[in-house]
Amino acid sequence: MKQNETQSLFQYWDRLRADRIAPLRTDIEPADIKKLLADTFILEKDARGEAVFRLAGTRLCATYGRELKGFSFISLWKEKDQRLVRRLSQNVFSSQSVVVLTFEGVSREGRTSFFELLLLPLDGGSANPRCLGIVSALKKTYWLGTDPIVEAALEAVRVIDPAAESTRSAARHILPVPTLAPDTSALTADADSARSNGRRFRHLVVLDGGRGG
Repeated sequence: MKQNETQSLFQYWDRLRADRIAPLRTDIEPADIKKLLADTFILEKDARGEAVFRLAGTRLCATYGRELKGFSFISLWKEKDQRLVRRLSQNVFSSQSVVVLTFEGVSREGRTSFFELLLLPLDGGSANPRCLGIVSALKKTYWLGTDPIVEAALEAVRVIDPAAESTRSAARHILPVPTLAPDTSALTADADSARSNGRRFRHLVVLDGGRGG
């Protein structure tokens, strides 16, 4: 997790869950994360078992140029990525995985911006599974909120081990939000890591964390 907002929401979720796999959905207090609310969302399953937005923050809705409540989460993504995104979101519901996605958003006018998206499980019981999430732009470009994102293309997927991430979070300082400038050294390092530890899924490299299931 690279973004301050993503790290902050994860740390809040991690404190709430304590020694549980996930916190209860009733544990979430909006006042505790008021600085993040504009970019956060909650997913639930509809009658078909698909992930839909139950709630979405004002800035997130402005980014997509519409009220997201009731919309399909899968519909935000390019068709070639929808199957994988569906599977990942279902794993958050059913296996209580923690997932981080990096994606490129394409606006109505053809502009592009990169984002980090975090999915965190909430324990609502088998009848009411929920997922807490946040979307954070890697660079706060001037047009976000006025030229809506109409399509998203996956760039990277990470399945996080919460225990390991908690240790790293405690040991590091919060980093400033990075710019959008390409980092070729990071891409090379990711490619080397993928060859040794990852597996390919079409154009993506999927990197698993230590959590099983």
